[in-house]
Amino acid sequence: MDGEARSPRDQPVIRTIAMPADTNPAGDVFGGWLMSQMDLAAGNLAALTARGRAATVAVDGMRFHLPVKVGDEVSLYATLTRRGRTSMHIHVTAWRRSRHEAASEKVTCATFAFVALDDAGRPRQLPE
Repeated sequence: MDGEARSPRDQPVIRTIAMPADTNPAGDVFGGWLMSQMDLAAGNLAALTARGRAATVAVDGMRFHLPVKVGDEVSLYATLTRRGRTSMHIHVTAWRRSRHEAASEKVTCATFAFVALDDAGRPRQLPE
């Protein structure tokens, strides 16, 4: 699973609880819900890095290694892995923890590509 066997020591960008409203008719948490949480985490770091507006332009492939269940605490960790003139790549790792256990398990990870935008929505240079 991408070399990470233990949860990161850094503070998560987002920590949330999977709720019944986040499930499909079979009662499983939607992969799309988790992906949206990951995009929010990446977007938070992208906005901080860009010091302003940034938009998601691509996401690499995702593989879900474990399910997220209703009531699980989901922690999302984001790291800037590449910085271009107007773009940045942010790697996000999602971990789940059952609310009754101390141990966390890695669920999935992906790299999100963002572009810094000006007020008109055009790409702009990232600040130094």
